[in-house]
Amino acid sequence: MDFYSLQLSGRQPIPAPQPSEMMMNQRFTGIHAVLYALYQPDGRLWREGMRQQVERCLACGVDGIVVLGLATEVAKLTEAERRQVIDWAVEDIAGRTPLGVTIYGNSVIEQIELLGHAQDAGASWLILQPPVFGAYGAAETIRTFGSVADAARIPVAIQNAPALMGRGLTGADIATLVQRHPVITHLKGEMPVLEVERIVAAGEGRLVVLNGQGGLEMMDNIRAGADGFVLAPDVVDKAVLIWRAMQAGDERLAEALYQQMLPASVFGMRSLEHLLVYGKRIFGLRAGLEIADRAPSLPTSDFGLMLAQRYADAFGAMPD
Repeated sequence: MDFYSLQLSGRQPIPAPQPSEMMMNQRFTGIHAVLYALYQPDGRLWREGMRQQVERCLACGVDGIVVLGLATEVAKLTEAERRQVIDWAVEDIAGRTPLGVTIYGNSVIEQIELLGHAQDAGASWLILQPPVFGAYGAAETIRTFGSVADAARIPVAIQNAPALMGRGLTGADIATLVQRHPVITHLKGEMPVLEVERIVAAGEGRLVVLNGQGGLEMMDNIRAGADGFVLAPDVVDKAVLIWRAMQAGDERLAEALYQQMLPASVFGMRSLEHLLVYGKRIFGLRAGLEIADRAPSLPTSDFGLMLAQRYADAFGAMPD
């Protein structure tokens, strides 16, 4: 019986395998696409659509793909569907880029179960979400993150998205967590740039800091020392171009590209629900994929759909 089975059975677990030094030194920087959950008209997950989404993201030159994030509507998926999304992503990526898996669950045991599946399936790194339900202080959140992280054999990030999830950790809390659990080497944030700068400074290069927020403040995040971004596919190809321009030292080009991307980022990030309806449609229009929603979802409006079409037309078709 393996570590995870022992943990779930209530028997005394054997120590979790410790990650190697080489594994702990892996740094998943750059631009990562977090996949949308794509549905058929009847609300079931759309296998072919998910495969095409991976291919489109890889054609954009992303540095990695992430699944089961907030953009994947992870809370709307059944436990079996979460595992299915992981398995599909591993199959479709076929080792061509790293795969990050967000670990969702409202208890340590539930998260460890999904973590075990992700590792065994072939994930490259993990992103721990705080439980969605319940009001817990920083000490309990740190304890929960640490308990799950200690079961990992691959690098771990924590997700810090107070504006989207209603809770988060301070820079001091994050420093405590990383000090106690060295397997935590990354931070996946949805944070304003001033908070990113504080966390980057406090980490002194030891913590890989990836932000999201649909690419809002992207240029200033780079100036603040962010190591990359996790973004939904509707704008990810533009973000790749911006990131590459900055890597090449062409800040003027990067700034011009960012100004082109910014209106769509602002439109998509009015709320998470707004992104899941309109951001997903911008992607669908650009990729030639029909978009269906899984209830409950934000109702669309004719004006909103018109704006989504305008942004899709301005960006043009995604690479294939």
